[in-house]
Amino acid sequence: MNAMPSAAAASAIASRRTLATRNAAWAARLARGLGQAGFRPNAVSLAGVAFAVAAGVAFVVSADAAPAVRGVALIVAAALIQLRLLCNLLDGMLAVEEGFRTSAGEIYNDLPDRIADVLILVGAGYSIRVLPIGIALGWAAAVGAVFTAYVRVLGGSLGVTQHFIGPMAKQHRMFTVTIAALLAAVESFAGLPARAMWTGLAAIVAGTVLTSWRRTLRIVREVRAR
Repeated sequence: MNAMPSAAAASAIASRRTLATRNAAWAARLARGLGQAGFRPNAVSLAGVAFAVAAGVAFVVSADAAPAVRGVALIVAAALIQLRLLCNLLDGMLAVEEGFRTSAGEIYNDLPDRIADVLILVGAGYSIRVLPIGIALGWAAAVGAVFTAYVRVLGGSLGVTQHFIGPMAKQHRMFTVTIAALLAAVESFAGLPARAMWTGLAAIVAGTVLTSWRRTLRIVREVRAR
């Protein structure tokens, strides 16, 4: 095992997002089982990107599909998003709780997340490309997601707190797009107008603007107080 220096390990732990599921017994058992089976956190991080690629493809496929096929593709996309989030949970648990940190671990922990966000949100935009500004909404949501993460990391680079507050932090964005995909599937099966995904992406765009603003204000206050 390529262990991180103690100072770097402390920094990685301090910059972790607080997740209630990390304390769940099932998550601990799964992380322990994966570790014993030879899985390592960096590989799990990359698996999260693979699930995001598949989710993006499912969204794109849904755009021109027959209603029943579109509904199934949207449900598959929603499931793949949740698998991506599961990877995000387990890579950190393997690294910290199971002790499999590596010197490049923080890169694998953060960079794949940005790629996954873009793949999922842009794909969601292409799933409603027939609607006004549907594709633009997907790209705007992706830019907003990357920018909120940039602001968080900027705080850390300035020596202050990395803030994970919302209202559209990563888990909130993925929850929103998952629910939007499931509702869009219902719309497709029922022959209803496609509004759920458009609404969900619009909410993500507005929420990421507010999230970036709130995080920036906190960083400015902490820098000035220091």
